[in-house]
Amino acid sequence: MRAFDAGVRREQPRAVILDLHGEINAFAEQALNQAYEEAESARPEMILLNFSDVDYINSTGIALIVSLLARARKLHIPLRACGLSEHYREIFTITRLSDFMGVYGNEASALDGAPAGSPESA
Repeated sequence: MRAFDAGVRREQPRAVILDLHGEINAFAEQALNQAYEEAESARPEMILLNFSDVDYINSTGIALIVSLLARARKLHIPLRACGLSEHYREIFTITRLSDFMGVYGNEASALDGAPAGSPESA
């Protein structure tokens, strides 16, 4: 088990990137919420969740991501995801998270805004 950590980057003038590391479970709640609050306070046009260094997401972790999505939608901030493994891409499809959040293969395509699911976004 690798403890969860989240970094906040503002490399794009219109986007804030949350670099997620470790396991997203109940123990991740405080750090994930703090990182999201920092991102949200920048009033970005979009928030990108970068899952490329995430080892595991359990059902509680999915619920935490759903809560972030609800917060973002309330403020009309698009929430996007990148770096998900094939397994978690499938989970996002099954849970319909991908219906409400753009899921991209890499950070560049997510930031460029290619339509999620297009060849450019893989």
